[in-house]
Amino acid sequence: MITTKYDSREEWLDARKGKITGSRLKDIVVKRGTGKKIGFYEIIAERLAIEEDGNESPMDRGTRLEAECMAKFQEETGKELDTSLVIWAREENENIAISPDASVLGESAAVEGKCLSSARHIEAYLTQQVPDEYEYQKIQYFAVNGALERLYFAFYDPRLTYKSFFYLTIERADVEKEVEEMLAYQKNVLEEVEEIVTRLSF
Repeated sequence: MITTKYDSREEWLDARKGKITGSRLKDIVVKRGTGKKIGFYEIIAERLAIEEDGNESPMDRGTRLEAECMAKFQEETGKELDTSLVIWAREENENIAISPDASVLGESAAVEGKCLSSARHIEAYLTQQVPDEYEYQKIQYFAVNGALERLYFAFYDPRLTYKSFFYLTIERADVEKEVEEMLAYQKNVLEEVEEIVTRLSF
């Protein structure tokens, strides 16, 4: 065993980066399935010497970098985007809605931009999957817009020197079953909400 002493907490914290420590082990060990947990991707990000943006919240970071992300998408694909601030809502129930980051001019497609932590960005790139936490958002695009054929999930992290930008393409045909299930679920929830609101309003 090797024991190393440090003169300051900063040096000690810096030395822990990129290592599996006792407090991090829970974020590495997979008990069921074969997928990797976020700690695996955090170690990769730390080994690449990527510094996080202080205490900036994910939402603030996404807002700050969204325009750059959309510009990167246009540059990489040659597609023109409409980035107006809009809300899409279903005609028969406007309470089923989504706010697209952009729509693609000339095709029935939208773009959702994600400027995540470097670990989450690396995870999405290596797995080529939309992170689980955005699965419902992905489905909602198609549930709200019945004419939408394609959704581009664009990922951007300017701290990375390799693959700082990439995108995944989701086709309606690949998620149609989930879209129908989620639409039916939302309609049931909203019916229950309306019933309760009506009862409590009178």
